[in-house]
Amino acid sequence: MTVTVYVPRDSAAKSVGADEIAAAIAEDPRVRLIRNGSRGMLWLEPLVEVVTPEGRIGYGPVAPEDVEGLFAVGFLDGADHRLRLGPVDQLEWLASQTRVTFARVGVVDPLSTEDYVAHGGMAGLHKALSMTQEEVIAEVTESGLRGRGGAGFPTGIKWKTVLDAQSPLKFVCCNADEGDSGTFADRMLMEGDPFTLIEGMTIAAYAVGATEGYIYVRSEYPDAVSVLRQAIELAYARGWLGDDILGSGLTFDLAVRVGAGAYICGEETSMLESLEGKRGVIRAKPPIPALHGLFGKPTIVNNVLSLGSVPMILADGAKAFAAYGVGRSRGTQVFQLAGNIARGGIVETAFGVTLGDLVNHYGGGSRSGRPVRAVQVGGPLGAYLPVSQFDLPMDYEAFAAAGAMVGHGGVVVFDDTVDMAKQARFAMEFCAVESCGKCTPCRIGSVRGVEVIDKIIAGRNRSENLVLLDDLCDLMTDGSLCAMGGLTPMPVRSAVKHFPEDFNKLPTEGFSILEATQSLEAGR
Repeated sequence: MTVTVYVPRDSAAKSVGADEIAAAIAEDPRVRLIRNGSRGMLWLEPLVEVVTPEGRIGYGPVAPEDVEGLFAVGFLDGADHRLRLGPVDQLEWLASQTRVTFARVGVVDPLSTEDYVAHGGMAGLHKALSMTQEEVIAEVTESGLRGRGGAGFPTGIKWKTVLDAQSPLKFVCCNADEGDSGTFADRMLMEGDPFTLIEGMTIAAYAVGATEGYIYVRSEYPDAVSVLRQAIELAYARGWLGDDILGSGLTFDLAVRVGAGAYICGEETSMLESLEGKRGVIRAKPPIPALHGLFGKPTIVNNVLSLGSVPMILADGAKAFAAYGVGRSRGTQVFQLAGNIARGGIVETAFGVTLGDLVNHYGGGSRSGRPVRAVQVGGPLGAYLPVSQFDLPMDYEAFAAAGAMVGHGGVVVFDDTVDMAKQARFAMEFCAVESCGKCTPCRIGSVRGVEVIDKIIAGRNRSENLVLLDDLCDLMTDGSLCAMGGLTPMPVRSAVKHFPEDFNKLPTEGFSILEATQSLEAGR
């Protein structure tokens, strides 16, 4: 009798011994081993699942030295063991989520086209090919899908612009240069369900009339690159890519390009420059990439999660997707819990869940056991938020009103030992290091920002330097060519606003940082 056992091939699982565990389990002749993606419960990795009449029984976190003991108690029959978690689908942490984009991640064999189809794959593309291009774009527009890369721009409007552009050559580019701190959803989707991204890009190509596509992946993701390239090869073999896709007459060729790892290449025009073989620096807009993109041709630029949401929208209909969420934030978002947190991982749920629910319910509070003091949402350019704002709903407009942004959905947690003045300095330093250097406000402003914050921390002319820092933030916000310099003031200002005491630790000339902050706000 053969027993199916799943051991993740996800990078996070491999980093804690999944390959060794898989090799040890595979030695048993009764085992049919499948390397799946991760379910997202990273604190339980490596999570081993055994298929039983009761369902897929999970054991975790499993160490290589646990394998012998698992066989000894009969884990192939789902037997009790100190690492036994029960049926994985019924674990509250997982069952309470709304998995749409990640519905197959951790469930299927990422490189099995048969498994993909068996779990609903290709239904979206089949549906799209039965519709006109305008109808496909109308469906995406009606769904309310907004760019999951951080900007939140309506996807349907971008696609309509490319469709209406007159050109014999158009492109679809997927920006998989996932560089925000505490984010890993793109990587997990590419490693755990690559055909979803391929299908989403093919639907996009059909909708706008593109014939070529590129997935731009950062070099720090070698496993994702490997899985994607294997998946693309399999997709060609199945007639899902290339000429006459599924007998429709559609032609779409897709390839992976590996970046050098520059953070700025997460910005769409820098990514296009890099794809063209040039240094990754931003382009001034207009013209927008939808009209003048890769090699000057009309180009869709979307990120992994945006394109990965498209197959479900076409398969189940726009209304099904739009039924999730609040206000103008429709559908689900894949939140990534990281930093000092007890249960880090992936939480996909509808927009509207509160920040506190993510951190305390799903995340389980801090990993250190100390009180949570701050959370940074939206990557290194996102705002630092205090616990008093944990009732803030996760949606684009609510966060913008609070002086923050949802961004790519990254949530990084800090306990009460964090020094927020140093975190503000880190934001400026990060910009100084990662700036492409094209515009002065970003290139020079960030260097001056570090210097000014150093003076504030040292207690030198603190009140004057606070005013100077505020002026500098205005300049960077208004004068930078892209979001790199334009958003760097967000974490700096939020740290000063919500954690003023951290800027006032040394003896000063008697000027309170709190008074300075209030004075600055009153002067606006």
